[in-house]
Amino acid sequence: MPAKLADITLEPPVLLAPLAGITDLPFRQLVASFGAGLVVSEMVASQEVVQARPLARARAELGFDQAATSVQLAGREPYWMAEAAKYVAGQGARIIDINMGCPAKKVTNGYSGSALMKDLDHALRLIDAVVGAVDVPVTLKTRLGWDDGLLNAPELARRAEAAGVRMVTIHGRTRCQFYKGQADWAAIARVKAAVGVPVIANGDITSPDSAAQALAASGADGVMIGRGAQGRPWLLAQVAAALYGRPAPVVPQNDALADLVVGHYQAMLGFYGLELGLKIARKHLLWYLEAAGLEGARAPIITGDDPAQVIRLLRAAFAQQERAAA
Repeated sequence: MPAKLADITLEPPVLLAPLAGITDLPFRQLVASFGAGLVVSEMVASQEVVQARPLARARAELGFDQAATSVQLAGREPYWMAEAAKYVAGQGARIIDINMGCPAKKVTNGYSGSALMKDLDHALRLIDAVVGAVDVPVTLKTRLGWDDGLLNAPELARRAEAAGVRMVTIHGRTRCQFYKGQADWAAIARVKAAVGVPVIANGDITSPDSAAQALAASGADGVMIGRGAQGRPWLLAQVAAALYGRPAPVVPQNDALADLVVGHYQAMLGFYGLELGLKIARKHLLWYLEAAGLEGARAPIITGDDPAQVIRLLRAAFAQQERAAA
């Protein structure tokens, strides 16, 4: 069943997670081209986006007119969260997501992200500020709790729903786990039982099989995929096909895959400019090569600073793979 947020239907309910430094506009557009119920921006610091610091504003360049795009905001002050929400809604954002799940120390040390799970009263002040500032649906992404002694996601979700939040996404780990161990999808079921709004399961969903297992264990209304899509922007469409009967994507191979990777590379260079684009592109190129079993070709491609040469090396690597498979 599709997830509904006011007048917006997330169909299929297979969502791309916000990943700092990864889910920028070029990557979101590529994932969306295969099919996704929703793509979520990188976390944007609320005060920075209001004060128009260049990086934050670049991250907010989302293709706002697209219904299947959400802007994720983070912060610790209600005023800046509300102002940021008004800014991105004014730019055309259709959905605003509040980050209360990021485990990074630079975020939690500033009492943002998952640190807010240690003070639900303050967390609710932020939620109230955002919901009260805009007319578009507001969603929440969080974790099971701060640590094993503070598993308060069900309480936070209940209070968030009462404040007007329209959907809750739960990463099946505590903050103190970071990304270690295995996501506890069954624990998400307690959040699902606590609220009436859609609940989305997140964490360690890297294939159609793991997506089905996460849904069965959690009872969630959909799944959110993050690191599993690195180097495989078609994964969300594959999951949607397996779980919800959507058309299966054509997974590019050989020359077609080379065309996709080169196109993504050029999009990153165009979006960021040459100097920053080369740095940003390296991790994506590495993931593509690893997913294709071409790790041996990575050194000159990853370190290359001449785009034309990098493109020639990419095409040669994928052509060599095709010849080896023949």
